[in-house]
Amino acid sequence: MSPTLPKPLANAHAWIRQQAWLGRFTLMNRLPLAMAFIPTGLVKATGHRFTALPIDNPVGFFFEAMFQTGAFWNFIGIMQIVSAVFLLIPATATLGAVMFLPIIFSIVLVTWGIGFTGTIWITLLMLISVTYLIAWDADKIWTAASSILGKTSSPPLLAGATLVEKSGWILGGLMGIALLMTTRNFIPAAWRPELFFTGVGAFLMVVSSWIWSVIKRSSVETDPIATGANH
Repeated sequence: MSPTLPKPLANAHAWIRQQAWLGRFTLMNRLPLAMAFIPTGLVKATGHRFTALPIDNPVGFFFEAMFQTGAFWNFIGIMQIVSAVFLLIPATATLGAVMFLPIIFSIVLVTWGIGFTGTIWITLLMLISVTYLIAWDADKIWTAASSILGKTSSPPLLAGATLVEKSGWILGGLMGIALLMTTRNFIPAAWRPELFFTGVGAFLMVVSSWIWSVIKRSSVETDPIATGANH
């Protein structure tokens, strides 16, 4: 059975979806969002500059730097176009809204950060609009998220691992993160030797645990008493 929204939310959502005027309101949100993203996305996807503002202007400087990235600039435009087109197709409208959300949220942060006067409020309205679309399809998104985040029937990654092996993986991961943090001055660089050798120790814990498991399995397979007991 597919996961569903919690009952109070499910009842409210079912009522909302039954209102014909809200269905039309949903369409009124989808169309303007798609209309906004298709032309602006085409500008980027076809390799054109977004604004004629000079680079001594913070807005002009930002968009010129983005334009100079080339392929990344094109990629942003393509994603805008794809999300907009998906919004216009009923079968893919939910996916379009999910794709649209992080894009417009990023744009809100950018316009706010560089002081893009006026545009800030437009992008905020677009963010509110797509948030409504996410809520409109909350049942589908909840089901999809539950499938991704829920328990899996596959064996765990460390199936059959000993406590020593599990500890080695955890310790090694922590040491790797700590070593990389020394490159950004979050942890003193003087600690690198200790972190490195601790990481090597974690690696040896994992490897030695593997070797012990192989030896133990081999001894069981070659032990006639154990083999006879299994039969």
